[in-house]
Amino acid sequence: MKKLMYLLALASALCIHVSAQSSQEDSPENLRKYVPILPSVKAQMWKIDPKIGYAVHNVGGGVYVISDNGWQSAFLVTDEGVIVFDAPASFGKSIPSEIAKVTDKPIKMLVYSHAHKDHIGGSAAFKNIKDLKIVSLDTVSDFLKEMNDPNRLLPNETFKTTKTLTLGGHTVELTRHEYHSNEGDLFIYVPKAKFLMAVDCVTPGYAPFSGFDITTNFHQYLKVFDELLAYKFDTFVGGHLTSIGTREDVEISKEFTLDVYNTVKRVHNNMDQTAVWSGTAKVVGPDNEFLIFKVLLDKVVDDSVKELQPRWINRLAGVDVWLPSHVRTALIYVRWDDKE
Repeated sequence: MKKLMYLLALASALCIHVSAQSSQEDSPENLRKYVPILPSVKAQMWKIDPKIGYAVHNVGGGVYVISDNGWQSAFLVTDEGVIVFDAPASFGKSIPSEIAKVTDKPIKMLVYSHAHKDHIGGSAAFKNIKDLKIVSLDTVSDFLKEMNDPNRLLPNETFKTTKTLTLGGHTVELTRHEYHSNEGDLFIYVPKAKFLMAVDCVTPGYAPFSGFDITTNFHQYLKVFDELLAYKFDTFVGGHLTSIGTREDVEISKEFTLDVYNTVKRVHNNMDQTAVWSGTAKVVGPDNEFLIFKVLLDKVVDDSVKELQPRWINRLAGVDVWLPSHVRTALIYVRWDDKE
């Protein structure tokens, strides 16, 4: 009986907290364990007419931002035409008509920040625009050709690392980075407007989405904030949720990311891993190495989350929702890629 109780206790200790990613099976009681959205973040939500579903804000310098409080895109109006930055699946079909309310100038270019369909899956609305240039990284174009997705129009103007677009006295600087998607990501910079757009790295007011915005390269993700801050910008668009950002939002996201990384590294490197390994092996047997390894990694995650969450729960929305996933992303990097 004592052995049974001990095994049951061990099984309980091995259970991982189920995050919001699997919330379909969560009970109302479990869902209530997550804290409400911070009032400061709620105050920044755009007032959107539910009959329309999105809103358009003029941020100056010819740049307009469109948001439905879930996704964001933007466009630049010049004397010779319009350049659009992304066409989200959620409201992309409405972008041409919204531009027509602002200017009678034609849409000349559509720029893809990266390949993910939630950000460019509404581009089919642009398929009948004559002589439209669709600009992307060459690797994004290659991927889209393979996917053959009718909702994501194929680019017809590609480049490898940098490109400057010129239209109506305005320039748009496009620069390749590798912080998020396998096919590459763009910084989109409009110098005259002091406007910078970099999708899926900074979400103003919030902790990043799951696993540091499902980054495929945490090593580069750690560098992205300094790369952003090297630009002179007043307005920042990260592609998601409820607010247009500023330099301060980039700085706070940098602080959060480095805190997670440094905490995980310290907890992992200071843990008596031999003791955890041998103690678990005595219970489950030395040959069940996957389970033993899982116990070790879970302990790093749990200890890191317990330390980090109190520091950030009242500073960024969604910390309790995604923090375990951020810690796991950092742990993979610390364990397998980072220097000692």
